[in-house]
Amino acid sequence: MSTSSHTASPATTPAHAEPPARPAFVTTHWSVVLTAGRSDTTRADDALAKLCQTYWYPLYAYVRRRGHSPEDAQDLTQEFFARLLEKNWVASADQTRGRFRSFLLSAMNHFLADEWDKARAQKRGGGMPLVPLQFDTAETRYGVEPSDPATPERSFERRWALTLLEAVLNRLRAEYEREGKADLFAALHPCLVGERTAQPYAELAAKMGVNEGTVKSAVHRLRQRYRQLLRDEIANTVADAEEVDEELRHLFAVLAGG
Repeated sequence: MSTSSHTASPATTPAHAEPPARPAFVTTHWSVVLTAGRSDTTRADDALAKLCQTYWYPLYAYVRRRGHSPEDAQDLTQEFFARLLEKNWVASADQTRGRFRSFLLSAMNHFLADEWDKARAQKRGGGMPLVPLQFDTAETRYGVEPSDPATPERSFERRWALTLLEAVLNRLRAEYEREGKADLFAALHPCLVGERTAQPYAELAAKMGVNEGTVKSAVHRLRQRYRQLLRDEIANTVADAEEVDEELRHLFAVLAGG
């Protein structure tokens, strides 16, 4: 995030001035879940359900990569989330090192090894409320993805990163639509990728009937907001604000094949 180029020198800073307060981090989803993981709170349940609804697909694809059929993968994924909520597995998560991505994969591996044989004998979901997951498109989405020679774990991380970026783009699109700027977003969102010097500013300006400087300013605002939403979304999946930059670097390294 950019900061102002003007900062007060020590000589001009009032003696009573206090450093700016560090933003509270407790409002992000995963930190809320971890904080309340050992108790039953509606706020934590809602936060966990929202995370599950956003990030279920990488887990479904992971189960498929582990050799399960589409039908079994759907049953496994749904049963996993139902049991995750009912049995409060989050209570065992390490609050000092927990990331939702890592917790979810570890919990699923435990479930596949120890729980599925017992779960198969029961009705799907065990009579518990099910997390609403959009399985109707899951297998189509899985089938059109390119072949991935990486391990199931590495593929999971790549799909996680792509799902996160998709969630950020959807949030940004929704903001523009609420402001009545859907057409502007449609025109400019391709500029979110690539170097600034490679963007077709002149072409976009001609299509939009504005000058090139106006387009550059609009793209700059779009990119700024995208970066902020990206950091916000990553913050929702880690336990501490200090982990955001590290997680961001890790996910982009995964996408780059590093």
